[in-house]
Amino acid sequence: MTTIENNNEIEKKSSNFIEEAIEEDLRAGKNQGRVHTRFPPEPNGYLHIGHAKAICMDFGAALKYNGKCNLRFDDTNPVKEDTEYVDAIMEDIHWLGFDWEDRLFYASDYFQQLWDFAEEMIKRGHAYVDEQSAEEIAKQKGTPTTAGTPSPYRDRPVEESISLFRKMNEGAFEEGSMVLRAKIDMSSPNMHFRDPIIYRIIKHPHHRTGNKWNAYPMYDFAHGQSDYFEGITHSICTLEFEVHRPLYDWFANELANGGDYKPRQIEFNRLNMTYTMMSKRKLLQLVQEGLVRGWDDPRMPTICGLRRRGYTPESIRNFIDRIGYTKYDGMINVALLEHSVREDLNKKATRISAVLDPVKVIITNYPDDKVEMMTVENNPENPEEGTHEIPFSKEIYIEREDFMEEASKKFFRLTIDKEVRLKGAYIVKCTGIKKDDNGVIQEIYCEYDPESKSGMSGAARKVKGTLHWVSVKDSIDAEVRLYNRLFTVEDPSGAVDVDFRSLLNPESEVVISHAKVEPYVNQVAEKGKKFQFQRIGYFCIDDDSTPEKPVFNRTVSLKDSK
Repeated sequence: MTTIENNNEIEKKSSNFIEEAIEEDLRAGKNQGRVHTRFPPEPNGYLHIGHAKAICMDFGAALKYNGKCNLRFDDTNPVKEDTEYVDAIMEDIHWLGFDWEDRLFYASDYFQQLWDFAEEMIKRGHAYVDEQSAEEIAKQKGTPTTAGTPSPYRDRPVEESISLFRKMNEGAFEEGSMVLRAKIDMSSPNMHFRDPIIYRIIKHPHHRTGNKWNAYPMYDFAHGQSDYFEGITHSICTLEFEVHRPLYDWFANELANGGDYKPRQIEFNRLNMTYTMMSKRKLLQLVQEGLVRGWDDPRMPTICGLRRRGYTPESIRNFIDRIGYTKYDGMINVALLEHSVREDLNKKATRISAVLDPVKVIITNYPDDKVEMMTVENNPENPEEGTHEIPFSKEIYIEREDFMEEASKKFFRLTIDKEVRLKGAYIVKCTGIKKDDNGVIQEIYCEYDPESKSGMSGAARKVKGTLHWVSVKDSIDAEVRLYNRLFTVEDPSGAVDVDFRSLLNPESEVVISHAKVEPYVNQVAEKGKKFQFQRIGYFCIDDDSTPEKPVFNRTVSLKDSK
């Protein structure tokens, strides 16, 4: 067991295998006892729940061992990058509860150092300029079971490679006409060792460096060296980079050139979750094709989408703690994330009454002009949240599904000649109904028991059903968006020979335009405010809300989905 401190909360928690590796290095006295991690996102899209897992590990490990964590943008492909993504990524990390302090970096900060290192590799005979096409290079690399064929340019003179390399950056050659490759081992069983490309030509302005560079480093080359330049001790990444680790170490050894220090790469399982798409490319398609409202659509697995839906940073961090970190990929049930959110909101969300499909109830023996203020708890899980008042009058709305004209004995809601309690108010008994010409119920008639008011002595009389309600004349019109899972299949990423867009759930967003909510909402409404609609679910105020008509997003239902 290890004592950790995170966000001023100290708890006991078993170490995972990554933390055990860090502790092993600390016991061995490596890196002068330093722990220094980094989170290296590409600024080519918005972060999603999978990135949150990496963020919690990178920043969390630094917090746990009194170390540091850098935020470093891997901005090595200017074609796909945008400052919009940079800003969004920083906002998301802060929202999750982490801070890089003064350690904000970019791979582009090291472009000159990387360039100088590449030239040094050429001089050592460990890199060369190759003029083959991408198809030719791929073909001559061979297969995992057959050795590759050396490039005809592999032994070109050092001076010639340096001259061509410099002209690549001067813009003398077209994209795809030549690349810089490391000279390692064309017969290695590890395909990444077969003279990997480390620089390519990209003639596109960079969002930070403008037109200064026309040749850009590849990820495998820039990433590890940037770690080295920043003094990173532990480079923590997902399992798909495990086969890249020998190359990571090879470059680090080249850069160290006999020195003692080099960063250590450790891999963990990425987050795969049911009914969820993690591919940034496909998520971008959904946005560009207007199939969702945007990157922050509450159905999206993006952190900004989850935030808009009403998820809390604590619930996401608790979810990640639950699923842990292993060396094996698997599939996590999205219900576990929903449970974590529900568990957190249960302690925080203000309880209010809202009716999504209203039908009018007229209490015939209640005075016409009388209005009573009923006191209800804001959150029974947290008495310190206090109470508020809700108006009660002769005409109220209840949920249409809470009434049944002919009901079974197991139906404990409202039906003719049966009693129910109106939550926080009185017991009422149904005496009749009114239907339109199509047989649709328009009004329900009830009588109330004046001695049954909640909090009065008569309230001790028990009935089996309790319904939520709102006063007709005091209620507020609201739009309510019911969000469900975006995809209809458990593993949309694994579906083969199928257009992933055909797997979208047509009922992933159901908009209710004329819901009714109690007037207390107007007193506390602010964007992102969390509520529990009594007996319905957890909701939050959406960014589209206006004072005239609030808009609510359903965050999660009250119970686990099947």
